[in-house]
Amino acid sequence: MGSPVDYDALDAALKRCGSSWDAAQAHGLLSGRLAIAGADSGFEWLEQVLEATDPNDVLRGECEALLSQLFEATYFQLSDRQSEFEPLLPGDDDSAAERAAALGHWCEGFLHGLVSGRHGSVLKQRLADEPLADIIRDMARLTRAVADEDADDESNEEAYAEIVEYLRVATQLTYEELADLRAEHVAGQENDGDEPEVLH
Repeated sequence: MGSPVDYDALDAALKRCGSSWDAAQAHGLLSGRLAIAGADSGFEWLEQVLEATDPNDVLRGECEALLSQLFEATYFQLSDRQSEFEPLLPGDDDSAAERAAALGHWCEGFLHGLVSGRHGSVLKQRLADEPLADIIRDMARLTRAVADEDADDESNEEAYAEIVEYLRVATQLTYEELADLRAEHVAGQENDGDEPEVLH
């Protein structure tokens, strides 16, 4: 099951409404925040992506609708654990350079999602331990991803496909590794009288 949100459509909508995030960064951020806080991350993520945009602007409303679709699809893909998660990235018609840049942006967003927001000592330690520490190091290297101008198209395509598959698996693994912390987060919210919310 792929995302119901088209990369180019979301990227254009984000630009039109004045967001500083592109589509790849926004989805990476969402994926990282979902791993930390699950469904409860939705509104915080939305506000982060749309920060400094005009809440009364119809173009922001267009963005909110697309982002809400993306949130629900991504949350379902990760929580259902059926290996259907896919990073939101440009299509095959885009150049190798554009797709490599989007990979880097996706990783930037993902890492930001893991480290932004409230963090307790348990989470900080978990992110410093394997396998998450390895994933974070790999993602940090991938933020500098560029297409190899000396390689042929087939080699670049193979390398790109391998990285996308790595991101897919690494994100699912991160989500699974942090399941107990998400459960504690939800329990804490319930004890405080707050229920986690899903975007609609």
